[in-house]
Amino acid sequence: MSNHAAAVAHQFDDAFQQHDAATLGMWVFLTTEVLFFGGLFTGYTIYRHLYLPAFEAGSHLLDVRFGAANTLILICSSLTMALAVHAAQLGHRKSLMTFLAFTLILGLLFIFIKLAFEWRHDYIEHLVPGINFAPEGETLAAIQARHAPVNYVELFMIFYFIMTGIHALHMVVGVGILTTLLIMAYRGRFSPERCNPIEMAGLYWHFVDIVWIFLFPLLYLIGGRY
Repeated sequence: MSNHAAAVAHQFDDAFQQHDAATLGMWVFLTTEVLFFGGLFTGYTIYRHLYLPAFEAGSHLLDVRFGAANTLILICSSLTMALAVHAAQLGHRKSLMTFLAFTLILGLLFIFIKLAFEWRHDYIEHLVPGINFAPEGETLAAIQARHAPVNYVELFMIFYFIMTGIHALHMVVGVGILTTLLIMAYRGRFSPERCNPIEMAGLYWHFVDIVWIFLFPLLYLIGGRY
């Protein structure tokens, strides 16, 4: 059996039909993801309009340095993912493995910063709703200085943890996908005729990165920084 024939699953007539089916399936999936995150963004926007001072106060309790660092990390990971797709299309196995590995490392770094630094910092500052929300000292003073009701600041933190938590879950899924693809690339499972999995993973990864590009200013930059 030729490499071309082996690359086409039995239910498809040719590689073009297989590629179109995979692309359509991924875009349908991403559309459902857009609807899901769209609901979260809509709810966030409504409550931000109703309780803007509290949301500004909550935003200023976040460490923008962590958010900015993770934004830079994801932008770099989008570049390495795009290069991985390009390498797969050209059949450059070593380059494909290298760029997949870089993307995987950047994804793990994002998750590490989120868990080990940012969320840990929020917990220490008593800013985790339902678990440890009891701002005190300078944190409480900063909220009171903006004349923001503490319970509405807690509402902001609920949105913050839900939205960033779901995004982090998508990152974990992406890391699992990249790990699988890296193993498959090591075993020589990809070629210019069979690079659909890499391309579809690239679409997923770019979508997750784009969601963060919206989350960063919406959560971390309310009211500016001074």
